[in-house]
Amino acid sequence: MAVTIAVYVAGGVSGGHINPAVSFAMCLTGRLKWAKFPFYVSAQFLGAIAGSAAVFGIYYDAIYNYTGGILTVDGPNATAYIFATYPMPYLSILGGFADQVTSTALLLIGVFAIFDNKNLGTPKGLEPIAVGLLILLLGLSLGMNSGCAMNPARDLGPRIFTAMAGWGMEVFTSGNNWWWVPVVGPMVGAAIGAFIYVLCIEAHYSNDMEDTHNSLEADHCEKQELTNMA
Repeated sequence: MAVTIAVYVAGGVSGGHINPAVSFAMCLTGRLKWAKFPFYVSAQFLGAIAGSAAVFGIYYDAIYNYTGGILTVDGPNATAYIFATYPMPYLSILGGFADQVTSTALLLIGVFAIFDNKNLGTPKGLEPIAVGLLILLLGLSLGMNSGCAMNPARDLGPRIFTAMAGWGMEVFTSGNNWWWVPVVGPMVGAAIGAFIYVLCIEAHYSNDMEDTHNSLEADHCEKQELTNMA
């Protein structure tokens, strides 16, 4: 739901990506200019850090009451996982990397489909809800291993904040130096997911299908105008 609201708030101005992996995939497929990529990523990371700071401030008393003022990454009173993702004890680095690549690839396939006007598409104005449901689906089905980050900013931003807020550099070394997996994995998965969609779906649209879609869209607009006039 947080992603849904974020897309509703920022979608009209920036598209509401809030995810460097999504922005990266859009640049790779020509949907976003590369010149804008550094600005999008910078804003996404700053937003993630600001969000972490807000959560920490609001729940400061609760965190310190629970931990007794000792902020730890591992152990019975660990709280670092509130902010960033950490692997389950059984998860290997390779397994975690595959987890992030797969989940993010599925995310991008779904996102591209939701916003593809040549496909079935989503009714205008309901796209953010569809994106939120997609992330809910992926989180519920693929979140057990490591929390299903699928977003470098969502993971590294809070990790940087917690390192400065009292948890220390263990946030980077915990889980066999896990920190880079939810950063690199989603970027690789995003590229794979984007090209799967382009090669398996977009490349197979025919001119007849596009003409039919444009005709239906024009007919819909005409009927809407007549309704408004009435």
